[in-house]
Amino acid sequence: MSPAWANALRVARLAALDPHGCGGVLVRAGAGPVRDLWLDHLASDLGSRPTRRLPVGIADDRLLGGLDLAATLAAGRPIAQSGLLAEADGGIVVVPMAERLSSGTAARLAATLDAGAVRAERDGMAARAPARLGLILLDEGEGDDARVPETLADRLAFRLDLTGIAWGDTSGAAPDEVRPHLGDPDGVDTAIADLCRAAAHLGIASLRAPLMAMRVARLLAGGADVTNADVRAAACLVLAPRATRLPPDAEEPQAAPAERPDASPPDGSPDPDATLEAGADSLVEATRAAIPPDLLARLTQAAHAPPAPKAGRVGAAMQAPRTGRPAGTRPGSLRVGRLALLPTLRAAAPWQRLRAAPTDAPSDALLPIQVRSADFRITRFRQRSETTTIFAVDASGSSALERLAEAKGAVELLLAEAYVRRDKVALVAFRGTGAEVVLAPTRALARARRGLGALPGGGGTPLAAGLDAAAELAHSVRRSGGTPVVVVLTDGRANVARSGVPGRAAANADALNAAALLRAADIRTILIDTAARPQDTARHLADAMGARYLPLPYADATAMSHAIRSAR
Repeated sequence: MSPAWANALRVARLAALDPHGCGGVLVRAGAGPVRDLWLDHLASDLGSRPTRRLPVGIADDRLLGGLDLAATLAAGRPIAQSGLLAEADGGIVVVPMAERLSSGTAARLAATLDAGAVRAERDGMAARAPARLGLILLDEGEGDDARVPETLADRLAFRLDLTGIAWGDTSGAAPDEVRPHLGDPDGVDTAIADLCRAAAHLGIASLRAPLMAMRVARLLAGGADVTNADVRAAACLVLAPRATRLPPDAEEPQAAPAERPDASPPDGSPDPDATLEAGADSLVEATRAAIPPDLLARLTQAAHAPPAPKAGRVGAAMQAPRTGRPAGTRPGSLRVGRLALLPTLRAAAPWQRLRAAPTDAPSDALLPIQVRSADFRITRFRQRSETTTIFAVDASGSSALERLAEAKGAVELLLAEAYVRRDKVALVAFRGTGAEVVLAPTRALARARRGLGALPGGGGTPLAAGLDAAAELAHSVRRSGGTPVVVVLTDGRANVARSGVPGRAAANADALNAAALLRAADIRTILIDTAARPQDTARHLADAMGARYLPLPYADATAMSHAIRSAR
């Protein structure tokens, strides 16, 4: 049995001892036999305590509880039903594909962990039920484009990575869990202070981490006095997976006070880079040894890597009356949406006794359900609007051929992704005395290549005319229900006014006015400075547009497409 698998089994045992106190485990692993075996060990350690699996896209009435529609209609009075969280009281809830949790579901799970209870106030009812449970968040995401909400991950004591464990590493007998009694008993206050210092040196900003580590130390102690060995083991299990930096080596010489004038802050607060006390120093050294060798490298790579393109539309979220993904219900008229039958019956059920007219029918007879217009619930839909990237390219001057070649390459690279992302690309070129739409919004690669290949260059720089043409095209995209993104490639040195008359002063004034109109229309814009050196005129233009400024004097098509994709 490998040490990594033995550590995973130890985490399972500790999480099963006190699921609510530990919060749970964030498990990074795809579906496979190793993950299933770890979940089986966890279920065995839990014994008879409940285990529930959270379905993807669970509704609030099933998660929190609410009105039992069938029982209410049969009894003629409101009858509540418990939700999944209340059913898991004392046990755990397994959350598959936790990286896809919606913000609302994540907030409800976090509130339940904090309160140890679930409160359901819906369908005319108010109920509170105990829900002291732990969460097992299964992170199945590939890469770093989707992550588990930090609001939940921060509340869980353990973070476990099973991706590097092979099936052969799980063979062999599990080691006996023998509590080490090495070291002297450690005071609780001293242990918490040492854990806080160690967390600061490891770059952990959350205060929940040392508190969770202290809870794990008490579990390792098994009801006896907490020893130094328990605290060190808890730091390795809780703090090491959260580390965002390596602490300085204890052997490195400390800088002299003259070289570090800010070593002692004037307000008297502790310096995290100062020399550690003996207890905290031992925790840092133990935690350093437990940090996976590639953890910090993955964190650094994820922080600097551009976001990977995702399948599906990536435009702005918008409400749709009848199409898209269901996003709950609301009161409304049937003329503006689809009827949600079950929510409508739930809204009408509590009022049946008041609405029933006196009849001679037996008391146990089934009476018709009276539904009024105020009970109607219609389904809300949400969908992503289509994104159209509009390139406004400066095709003037002696450097036009080079910049046009880069723009053509960037357009083709982004257009190749349109088949996956289902977005569109358009091209506006300005030169001479005006601007023209060279490529209307399209996904057709062959059409785009023909339009780009026939684009000439040279002449003056009518920057205001180019911004006006891009803004007009963006308004057209927005009116059709899409989300426009304007990318301007220019050095910002305009020399032709809106009227077509040469003159730098009037041309710059018109360009700033056109930029202000783009900002007032709330159109997302990106300005790429294509000059050999970054120009103040381009920076001022970006400020006037409210655009992201990207100086790319030596950009090629690949670098330009990466910059645009990250800014989008």
